[in-house]
Formats: sequence, C-alpha cells, structure tokens
Amino acid sequence: QVQLVESGGGLVQPGGSLRLSCTASGSDFTINYMAWYRQAPGKQREWVATITRGGSTAYADSVKGRFTISIYTSKTDLQMNSLKPEDTAVYYCKLVAGTRVYWGQGTQVTVSS
Repeated sequence: QVQLVESGGGLVQPGGSLRLSCTASGSDFTINYMAWYRQAPGKQREWVATITRGGSTAYADSVKGRFTISIYTSKTDLQMNSLKPEDTAVYYCKLVAGTRVYWGQGTQVTVSS
C-alpha cells in the first residue's frame, strides 16, 4: 500500500508563486509516473502535468510555461509561477506503480487579490 501526502498549498496573489510537494510512503512499489491534477469548484478534475520515473514531462496547455514538475525519490514537486485566479483549485497528486493507482487527499490553492 502506498500513501501520498501533498503539501504547499495556500493563498497567493495573482502573479505569485507556490511550490506543491507530494511525498509517497509505503513499501514494494516502483513508480512508473507521477502526476498532478486539479479540481475547481463546480468543475471536473483536470490533468495538469505528468512526469515519468525517467524524467519525461508533459503539461496541460493552460499551465505550459508557468508550471514545472519535478521528480525525486518517492516525491514529486510542482512549481507554479505566474499564478492566475483561474488556477484556483484543489490540487491532487497521483502515483502509478504498475497496475496500481494512488491519489493524495488534495491541497487547496487559492489565487486571489
């Protein structure tokens, strides 16, 4: 079993930055890839970014050039720059290990003046 814990969310003004972290704990798992999703109020959860164990990345068009995903041993970070009010959402971390998929509990990001 794998547990994911996100941290780093909060309130930030438009144009500001935040860094989210997601740490995985457990045993007997090998990460295939990790990803970030987000869900704004009244909207469906949407994909934000993915990074493979080897470091290959992909980003949603809405965040490309502003967000950067990184991977470390059992951890992924999401550096978010030039934040906009439309980035406000609960951000979730996802880990895929073989056929198993795990989700974190989410961390709130609010972009507002």
